[in-house]
This record gives sequence, structure tokens and C-alpha cells, in this order.
Amino acid sequence: MKALVATGYGPPEQLSIAQLPVPEPGPGQVLVKIAASSLNPTDAIVVQGGFRELVELAFPYVPGNDFAGRVIEIGAGVTRFAVGDEIFGLSMPRQLDFVADDNRPSLSTGGLAEYAVVEADTPLLALRPASVPAVQAAALGVVGSTALGLMKLGEIKPGYRVLVIGATGGVGTAVIPLLAAAQAQIVATSSTPAGAQILRELGAGEVIGHAPEGYPSDVDVVFNLALYPQALPSAARALKPGGRFVSIIFPEPTPELLGRDDVSLRYYLDPDGRFGTMDDVARAAEKGELSARIAHRFTLDEAVTAAVTYVREKNVGKIVVTM
Repeated sequence: MKALVATGYGPPEQLSIAQLPVPEPGPGQVLVKIAASSLNPTDAIVVQGGFRELVELAFPYVPGNDFAGRVIEIGAGVTRFAVGDEIFGLSMPRQLDFVADDNRPSLSTGGLAEYAVVEADTPLLALRPASVPAVQAAALGVVGSTALGLMKLGEIKPGYRVLVIGATGGVGTAVIPLLAAAQAQIVATSSTPAGAQILRELGAGEVIGHAPEGYPSDVDVVFNLALYPQALPSAARALKPGGRFVSIIFPEPTPELLGRDDVSLRYYLDPDGRFGTMDDVARAAEKGELSARIAHRFTLDEAVTAAVTYVREKNVGKIVVTM
């Protein structure tokens, strides 16, 4: 089978398309013929050595955790899915098992390939609704579940003023329509006029630049989708006393990192689906309540270009690779 592979640590330009054996499902696993997969920050970070203090990769390494595809073989003991089922979800490459749930880990052989073996018994996989195209479903694993989780952690109410930092990424472009539907007042960040226009079309009432001096000072909730620790105090100053700071960026925020002890800190990390299972994502997508904005589509033969585009360009939404 064809797969996007890293043969060593390095920039996305060093990735390549290689021929690998089709993996075989073991007990509790299914073999999936991948229809589409999408890129996420973890894919870029891990092949550049960003997690080496946690894991040393064995090469060749196949990235990719979001996918949609059809089950073509099942392993012993699998009852949740059957051959022919169209499924989608979030399944991390096995070497990244340190971020997976201990009891029902959602792991795979890597989704940026023609075939992948995935663990069947996990809340982060679901049947794909017939009304949701495979390309859309492949973009929804991470961003769909994260967007639903952010809404729960933010406890959004009508009229809340919400600052979304890093709004043009996959998560931001998925959560802004949810915020708009919840009648929140949305302030979103974008570094480009084109991105700003798209955010307004998605429901943002106000779009500002990334510079912290432009942040408002009266918001009820901050969604941090982009800032690392050194920049958190400037974001925290946007909150009213008693407001909520919700972050998806490692490490988990603390009062010391924010420089404030009068706000509520919440961190989204959900390997066990506490804040949103893939069944929840499927239902919301089927109802038209949740969708992923797709910035670019590439074929598997173009997957190296897809990875370079993901890392080097300012993309508004997700990059999807079709098989």
C-alpha cells in the first residue's frame, strides 16, 4: 500500500510516499480502507522531533489520526463494527500511545495511508452518517470533538462575549458557528484579511489581529487555540474577573502562567471522550450543527505537498488528503 512516511526527524519537506505492507488486524481491531484523512498539529510536531522527550519514534513512521473509511476485515472479538461499515474518527498512531486513554485507547497504524488498522472499541470512532461525505468526516475527528468539548467547558450562554485566539485553524472554524448558534458575541483573531472575511461569514461579530494589545478587556470566556505559556498573561488580561480561560494548548494553564487567580482555568484533553464522543460528533454533523471547513484537498500522491502546505502556509480550516 501507499503511505506518507517519515524516515527520520525533520521538516515536512523530508516526508515521502512509500510502499508498505498492508497491516493485518489483530484481536479487537479492524482493517480500514481509508477514503480520506486530514492533517493536525500533532502530525507536524512529532515528525519534527517535538515530542522526543516523551517518545523516540521508530521509522518509517506513518502520521495521521483523523480518517474516514470502510471496514474490510475484522479481528477476533470485534462486535461493534462489521465488514462494509463506513466509519470515521480519531485514532492516534500507535507510537503516540502516551496520549491515548489507558482503558480504551484509540490507536492505529497511521491514517495517512491507503489502509490502516484501528482499535475497534473506542469512543473516538463511530459509524459515518450517510449524509456526511467521507472528506467532511475525515476532517471532523479532532476538530469536531474539540469544538463540542470547548462549548461544554466554556459553559456558553446567550450574550456571553467570547474571545477565540487562533480562530482560523480547524478547531476555530468549527467552534465559531457553534458559538454563533449559542448567541454568543464572538471576537476572533486572524492574521489575514481573507481569514477575517471567512471568520465573519462563519459568525464572528468582530475580527482582530493576533497582537495582544488589540485584545478586548471585557470578555466572559477566552478560547486559547494557539498561544503557548509565555503569551498567556496577555490573553488572560482580556477576561472579566470570574471569567473562564479554556485552552487546548499544552501545558495545562495555571494561575502562575496566566498571572491571575481570579478566573477559572479549564484545559481540554479528552482521550476517553468525556466531553464528546465520535457518536456525538456524528449526530451533530448529521443535523447540520457541526462541520469542518476544508481549506485544501490533496491526493495521497500529493501528500508531501499537503504536509508542507499545512506547516508553511496560513490555512483557514483543515487540509484533507484523499485516497
